[in-house]
Amino acid sequence: MEDALNAQSHHGADNGAAETDTCAVCLDAIHNKKTLKCRHSFCNECIDLVFRSKPACPICNTYHGVYTGTQPEGTMTVTRNWCSLPGFENSGTIVIQYHFPAGTQGPEHPNPGVRYAGTLRTAFLPASKQGEKVLRLLRKAFDRRLVFTIGRSATTGANNAITWNDIHHKTTTEGGLQCFGYPDPTYLQRVEEELRLNGVVEDD
Repeated sequence: MEDALNAQSHHGADNGAAETDTCAVCLDAIHNKKTLKCRHSFCNECIDLVFRSKPACPICNTYHGVYTGTQPEGTMTVTRNWCSLPGFENSGTIVIQYHFPAGTQGPEHPNPGVRYAGTLRTAFLPASKQGEKVLRLLRKAFDRRLVFTIGRSATTGANNAITWNDIHHKTTTEGGLQCFGYPDPTYLQRVEEELRLNGVVEDD
C-alpha cells in the first residue's frame, strides 16, 4: 500500500517530481514540504489538517505529539486480589474500576449540551509482569482521555452514551474470548498493540 501511496501523480510527472515527492494525503506533488521526524514528507497544509484530528504520520502511524481523546470526566481505581485468572494460574488479579458520573457533553463530543448517563465498568488483568505493564499503559491512556468516548452504544443501541473506545478490556474473569474473559493467550499482546496505535507506549 505504501508503494501505491508514494506512486507519482500525473501532476508530479509534469514537473519531474520523484516518487518520494508525492504527498500521501492529497496524492499530488508536494507543495511547501514538511518532513516529520519519522522522515516521511507531506504538503505542509495537508499534514497540518491531518494533525488536527490525530498527530500521527498517515504512512507509519508514528506519533508526533500527544494524542488526547474525548473521554468524559471520570475516575480509574485499581485494586488487587490473590485469585488467579484462567491461563495465569501463578498470578493474582488486577481489578480496574472505571466510574463516570452523569454529565453534559462538551464541544468535543457529538452533541454538545446534551446530557449523558453515568456508568460503572469493571475490567480484569493478570498481576503478571506483562499485566502490570498493560496496567501502566491503560493508566496513561485514561489520563489522555482515550479509553472511553461518547457515542452510540454497541450493546444497547442508545445514543449519547459512554462507550469503550477501541482499547479492548476483559470485563469478565472466565468464559474465554467469546465472553470477554479468560483464558485468552494473546489478549495482552493485542491490547498493547491497540494502545500503541493510539500513541500510548512506555518510553514516551
